Amino acid sequence: MAVKFYCPENQVPLEMHKVRVIQKLTLLPIEERLRKLQEAGNNTFLLQNKDIFMDMLTDSGVNAMSDKQTAAMHIADDAYAGSESFNRLKKAIKEVFGIENVLPVHQGRAAENILAERFVKPGSVALMNFHFTTTKAHVTRVGGEVIELVDKKGLIPVSDDPFKGDFDLAQLEKTIKDYGADKIAYVRVEAGTNLIGGQPVSLENMCAVADICHKYGVTSILDASLLQDNIYFMKTREAQCKYMQPKEIYHLLADKMDIIYFSARKLGFARGGAIISHNADLIKSMMEFIPLYEGFLTYGGIDVRSIESMAEGLYESLDMEYLAHGPEFIAYLIKELDDYGVPVIKPAGGLGAHLNCSAFVPNMPHSQYPAGVVAAALYLIGGIRPMERGTLSEQREPDGTERYAELELVRLAVPRRVFTLSQIKYVADRVKWLWDNRQLLGGLEWVEEPAVLRFFFGRLKEIGHWQEDLVEKFRADFGDSL
Repeated sequence: MAVKFYCPENQVPLEMHKVRVIQKLTLLPIEERLRKLQEAGNNTFLLQNKDIFMDMLTDSGVNAMSDKQTAAMHIADDAYAGSESFNRLKKAIKEVFGIENVLPVHQGRAAENILAERFVKPGSVALMNFHFTTTKAHVTRVGGEVIELVDKKGLIPVSDDPFKGDFDLAQLEKTIKDYGADKIAYVRVEAGTNLIGGQPVSLENMCAVADICHKYGVTSILDASLLQDNIYFMKTREAQCKYMQPKEIYHLLADKMDIIYFSARKLGFARGGAIISHNADLIKSMMEFIPLYEGFLTYGGIDVRSIESMAEGLYESLDMEYLAHGPEFIAYLIKELDDYGVPVIKPAGGLGAHLNCSAFVPNMPHSQYPAGVVAAALYLIGGIRPMERGTLSEQREPDGTERYAELELVRLAVPRRVFTLSQIKYVADRVKWLWDNRQLLGGLEWVEEPAVLRFFFGRLKEIGHWQEDLVEKFRADFGDSL
């Protein structure tokens, strides 16, 4: 239940925690930020954290741990095999999901690799509501194809639909029939669709997807990395979930899906990850990949201290006050930006606030990477590091042509329990200034373009001298301010 303020003008998200440890931040002068940005090849991944004021690149592995998580790290059983820390993790997974069969992995993309190795064959297809960058790369690496079946409402930037991440169920069933069940590697539900704005999937839709998979004998997989946010949206937007406890939803989904995997860098605010299933035979069929790629079966590439914090974090993922923090801060930032007229993805989703860069710079072609431009500009004018989630984050087609993104987004991730409300307001203020000066923005072009996952370590340069123009306008408006 939300806490209401007596004076409506004071209504803001109320943190249900206190801060006990801090880390000093630095805001460089804008001229220094220009130099750092250009040295990094206009790629926010290549910026150094010491040069960043607000790191909104991701919420993966950068959330603040609780006091209980930190304390749990001190009881870790530092054993290569048979660690009691792993037994405590299994107990937490049993409590949260009701599942006993667990394969530990060092993070979500490690699980994606193992699932691709186990299920994807050359010529097979993996069906998803929407792809994620590393998920798609693992599928295509072993000769498979990704087909996206998100409902068309998911690609509409602004709407009132509460669950824009839903599968198009008719298309899902049609695609299975068209290809034949034997050609379907698996059907993957991403609970909180990252690349279309962190938009949630309804419980009703997830259950319907699982039922269709069972009907045709196709493996159903739930990516639960963003399930915490998704459960918050289920409870606040879906009538059937209003009076359900979070644990009831976790258990229901675990009963429906053949396999669940997650990154604990998101789910539980720790490190690590896991592949879990009620089906012991499915788990056994992937077991050999753990020592091959990750580590022994009771640590899976995760250090035991992180296993302890992961277990505690999973227990905390049952607490609605923890679940609410991220979505409520994100919704607040979205409202601030929307009130300023800045084009954003609505309704607010999980993970972060998403700027609609196709509307931010509507005349800029995809080939000049509008979302990459806005991401670079935000670091330049505010010391804010966001993430490009548009064409730069795609991979080229096999013939070398660009695959243009359906949505050109910049994500302002909101790590949980990290930023204060004044810092969130600072972000909104700087985005508003950039919006008002968007006519100064120009494009980007490649200097170094890797063949795979180029957005992680590729380098670009500005077309023209628009960044210098932004610095000049910033100084005219802000004087000697940082």
